[in-house]
Amino acid sequence: MEQHNLHKKAALEHIDYKDITRLGAFVNPHARMFSRRRSGFSAKAQRDFARAIKRSRFMALMPYIQH
Repeated sequence: MEQHNLHKKAALEHIDYKDITRLGAFVNPHARMFSRRRSGFSAKAQRDFARAIKRSRFMALMPYIQH
């Protein structure tokens, strides 16, 4: 399994809820977030990722579910 870590690739840049393309890479076709094991995030990065996904859903930038 390939390791993806947004924090390592962008050292000082935070995970932004408006960056839908980067967030969408770690969401399955049913709009569910990948687990930490599947995404390869650290614990802090996974928390930041979850917070960004939830913010983008609330702002209607990403769907809560896909049918």
